[in-house]
Amino acid sequence: MNPARGGVAVITGAASGFGLEASRIAAGRGMKIVMADVQAQALQTARAEIEGLGAQVLPFQLDVAKAAEVEALAAATLQRFGAPTFVFNNAGVGAGGLIWEHTLKDWEWVVGVNLMGVAHGVRVFTPQMLAAAQADPSYRGHIVNTASMAGLLCAPNMGVYNVVKHAVVALSETLYQDLSLVSEQVHAHVLCPFFVPTGIHESERNRPAEMSEAQAAPTRSQLVAQAMSSKAVSSGKVTAAQVAQFVFDAMDANRFYIFSHPLSLAGVRTRLEDIMSGRNPSDPFAAKPELGQQLRAALQAAR
Repeated sequence: MNPARGGVAVITGAASGFGLEASRIAAGRGMKIVMADVQAQALQTARAEIEGLGAQVLPFQLDVAKAAEVEALAAATLQRFGAPTFVFNNAGVGAGGLIWEHTLKDWEWVVGVNLMGVAHGVRVFTPQMLAAAQADPSYRGHIVNTASMAGLLCAPNMGVYNVVKHAVVALSETLYQDLSLVSEQVHAHVLCPFFVPTGIHESERNRPAEMSEAQAAPTRSQLVAQAMSSKAVSSGKVTAAQVAQFVFDAMDANRFYIFSHPLSLAGVRTRLEDIMSGRNPSDPFAAKPELGQQLRAALQAAR
């Protein structure tokens, strides 16, 4: 069984961005699709579109940060379609600013969605997939976790986002190694996109009220991060549809790392060379010093 042709896809963050584009590709490959998202109306709109492509769809509204809701997603998937062959732990939110200026609620929100959402998905779906593999020698399954190039680099003024995306890369690499000890039928992958127009810079609109500090206005650094992120994401040339195709290509080739912008790996090489040589972290703006000057000026303007 080819997991990317036929089979069952579970996709979080399915109402927009990479998740919606992956749902479109999955429909074209004859997969049954569980579309999960926190946005109720957007989810129903996306569901109608994917069903219009001929796919069987189970829509599921949830907050991936909440363990019980992800557990309910897994139970509903198993009951409706059986064990998944493709799990895309993709839901995520963006946040920026100087790392000491993040509030407790900022940390809880971003860690909850971007890290624990992935951890919950791995925790509840991996056992289902391993059980399916044990029962059927032809079964093949793939778990894809969405991290970021921020999980391989440490750009300034992106504190909490960098931290959680590094954790997702570590989680995914460990999952790959752990799976290799127990199965040749279930595989792990990590998606590390750079700036792609997906709407992640607008994710604040989906922050639950209980994840916001009462009367806490954004700091100067957070406003600067929001403005720079909006510009970078909106001007991205690689599309969400292309990235979703990269995901399916990686599953077809059983390739672990999935990059949207391979040229950005030059920065990863520099970081690793810093580590291996014991030198201090390199200037992230060495190639474009004007960007560093703009960021410093913006951050210091109100100080």
